[in-house]
Amino acid sequence: MTLQIAMYYFAYGSNMLTARLAARVPTVRPAGRGWLTGHRLHFHLSGSDESGKCNVLHTGDGADIVHGALYELDADRLERLHAAEGPPYAFLELEIGTPAGAVRAATYRGRPEFLDDTLVPFDWYCDFVVHGAREHGLPADYVAMLAAVPNRADSDPDRAAHNREILHRRATNVRPMAGG
Repeated sequence: MTLQIAMYYFAYGSNMLTARLAARVPTVRPAGRGWLTGHRLHFHLSGSDESGKCNVLHTGDGADIVHGALYELDADRLERLHAAEGPPYAFLELEIGTPAGAVRAATYRGRPEFLDDTLVPFDWYCDFVVHGAREHGLPADYVAMLAAVPNRADSDPDRAAHNREILHRRATNVRPMAGG
C-alpha cells in the first residue's frame, strides 16, 4: 500500500475548472478559493498549440492580486500534473490567502523564455478560465475581467471539440461549490 500525502495546489487558469483538472489528475478535491498577492494575471505563456495560456507574473505590489481555486491532491499524483503543464512552467510553492487564513500551496509560474505578449488565447481556453472562476465563487469583478480577455477561435476543430466536451462535462457532472 502506497502512502498518499495530500498537498494544496493553487489553480488560476484553465485548471480552476474542476472538470479540466480532474481530466488530468482524477484524485483532486476542491478545497475552496484563494488568492495570490503581489502577482498579476497574464495570458502570455506560449502553449504547445501556439496560443496564449495563463501565467502569474510576480510584481511585488500588494495591490496586485490573482484569484483562483485551491485544491487538495495526492503528492504522488504530481507527475500527471507536471506532464500536463509541461516545460513552459516552473513548479513552486507560495503563500496563498484563503478566507480561513494563509496556506502554502504548489502552483506554476511561466518561465521567462516562454512568455510572449503577442499571444492570444483560444475561446475554449478562456471559457475554461471563466467557468472555473464562477464555479469557485471568485469575485464578480474579477470574473468580468476574465470574461473580457480578447480571444480567438481555434483553427483545429478536433482540439476545439475535445475541449468543448470537457466544458460540457462540467455543465452536466460538476456542481458549483457552496461558500468557498
